[in-house]
Amino acid sequence: MSSPSSSRTMRAVQYDKYGGGAEGLKHVEVPVPSPKKGELLVRVEAASINPLDWRFQKGVGRPFLPSKFPFTPVCELAGEVVELGARVSGFRPGDKIIAVNFPGSGGLAEYAVVSASNAALRLPEVSAVQGACIPIAAATALMALRTAGVGLDAGDGPAKNVLVTAASGGVGTFAVQLASLAGHHHVTATCGARNLDLVRGLGADEVLDYGTSEGTALRGPSGRKHDAVVHCAEGFPWSAFKPVLADKGGVVVDLTPRIASVAVAVLHWLCFSKKRLVPLIESPKKQDMDALMGLVVQGKIRAVVDSRYPLSRAHEGWAKSMSGHATGKIIVDMVEEAE
Repeated sequence: MSSPSSSRTMRAVQYDKYGGGAEGLKHVEVPVPSPKKGELLVRVEAASINPLDWRFQKGVGRPFLPSKFPFTPVCELAGEVVELGARVSGFRPGDKIIAVNFPGSGGLAEYAVVSASNAALRLPEVSAVQGACIPIAAATALMALRTAGVGLDAGDGPAKNVLVTAASGGVGTFAVQLASLAGHHHVTATCGARNLDLVRGLGADEVLDYGTSEGTALRGPSGRKHDAVVHCAEGFPWSAFKPVLADKGGVVVDLTPRIASVAVAVLHWLCFSKKRLVPLIESPKKQDMDALMGLVVQGKIRAVVDSRYPLSRAHEGWAKSMSGHATGKIIVDMVEEAE
């Protein structure tokens, strides 16, 4: 019997140059890829679009990412293993997995090859849709809180005042939930007016409409200064954070760093500043994915899903992500009947 990658073709969504947005995406029929050493061939069940995906299309990684055109985007996915590359252990055909496939991507297709080292077995209780939100969005929130020194278990470190900006986005919704889990931190969050109740329901103690003066000032009615900030939004310079950070020292973990913010971070490091900006440069780890899946199974965290699209309408999900108005995660479901 021939392997799935020997002669079959598959549907995929690709772009063949920088720029173009959703209109630059093309629906194509291409050969099923073959797994190389250390890789898995996965039948994709669900993929999650992240801002990083369309930023690459815009050219933020030029000239290194994408490394070649045409390019099949999206690197956060869930699926089923159908074939193993050489020297792969710990997986077998039929296993359900989640994976972060960076920088190779490939999630907007019926099949994708992923590095076995970037994949984790998916627990039976975790759906493909929920699973596809863990490898980047949930893991990034976890890494950001850890980098900011926020203990995530009851009794784990001192109580801290935590601020999450853009808290209704994919990473933000997880950051609020994770920061609230320990029970002893005070969580302040910013989001748009329409999502105030949602974010409050995720565990935030204070929720600020970023369209108000309080939201702009990043400080709630309690007047608390922040020990740790998970900064998921864009457009806030360091000068906006400095006055609202705890006097004894506060950390802003920047998830969307620009050249200017990296320069500020280096300066803070060189000067041993108490108040400092830190770009998040970690990459998700398998043990983090395992731990987060455990929290999903226990009902302690959940993915907030904005919308689901079949592969044939993936460009609509891409446009929704680019609009900046998604609440939670945007999923491309490989089942055509997805709503």
